[in-house]
Amino acid sequence: MNETLLSVRNLKVGYRVGKNSVDAVDGASFDVPRGSIVGLVGESGCGKTTVARALTRVMADNASITGGQMVFDGRDLVTLPEREMNALRWRDIAFIPQSAMNSLDPVYTVEYQLNEVLRRRGGLGRRQARARCEELFEMVGIEVGRLRDYPHQFSGGMRQRVAIALALALNPKLVIADEPVTALDVIVQRQILDQLRELQSMLGISVILVTHDISVVAYVCDRTVVMYAGRVAESGAMDATLTQPSHPYTMGLRNAFPDLQGAASGTLTPIEGAPPDLSDPPAGCRFAPRCPFALEICATTQPPLADISPDHAVACHRAGEAVVLRERAARVETWMTEPAMAEA
Repeated sequence: MNETLLSVRNLKVGYRVGKNSVDAVDGASFDVPRGSIVGLVGESGCGKTTVARALTRVMADNASITGGQMVFDGRDLVTLPEREMNALRWRDIAFIPQSAMNSLDPVYTVEYQLNEVLRRRGGLGRRQARARCEELFEMVGIEVGRLRDYPHQFSGGMRQRVAIALALALNPKLVIADEPVTALDVIVQRQILDQLRELQSMLGISVILVTHDISVVAYVCDRTVVMYAGRVAESGAMDATLTQPSHPYTMGLRNAFPDLQGAASGTLTPIEGAPPDLSDPPAGCRFAPRCPFALEICATTQPPLADISPDHAVACHRAGEAVVLRERAARVETWMTEPAMAEA
């Protein structure tokens, strides 16, 4: 296995709501090996973007990291002084936002914005910066002559390529991409994902790809971290977690999304219901109220995230029955009935 670049352990991130605090991330743990793409997947509101923002320590005013560790290249980002953390941003840890149009300044050319990063953050001279701008545009497949265009002159897919160029400007070790293809049509999605994969392989960087779409993870990622209600439900090598999932939530996600490549996959089956209110979460497994396989213990006792193989961890009381549960999970009727306590 590749050397670990980032190790997140028992991360907790809370939001102040009035006099109370809500844990949007509650004890999340996962690793990002060097030179790999890790997919952080789950429904909206499961804590994915909160984790991504916590890694850069650029969060909302009412958010704070309340526990855990984020060890990046030997340094804990949780306790790192702000001056040292600021030095890491963009140089070592870069961020690709969800909406490229909102992240690009409409009143400045793309070249101006790239130069701002290269000269102010990277310390490059004018000629060096110009050469790097051209190199970056060639790298992401945009004609160099378009450097002097404004963001509104680019299509959605081209703007996303510009955002990728900005993130790669200073040769970071880790790139965090927050839903980078959500607003794009499926053809452009595939083009952007192919390019992201090609650049990752060529440059040897690590990528955390935040998405709600498990088919995107299956298409481009090496590893998967499945989050639900602020916790990690399942994690490991992509083949293990998505081909042979051991958590009912992962099984349900796999049923609910089409193949990005357009392959026929039968009927899409939704997971009924919604994630719990994190201001008052369930006492046991947070997926239990929606899980067709829940036992009485699931409603009262939180399952730990435990290894079921050297590269596969699951937080489920019934992980040992995964083979049987996968067969049942493949049936539409399993998910279309009201969840009730199952028999062991």
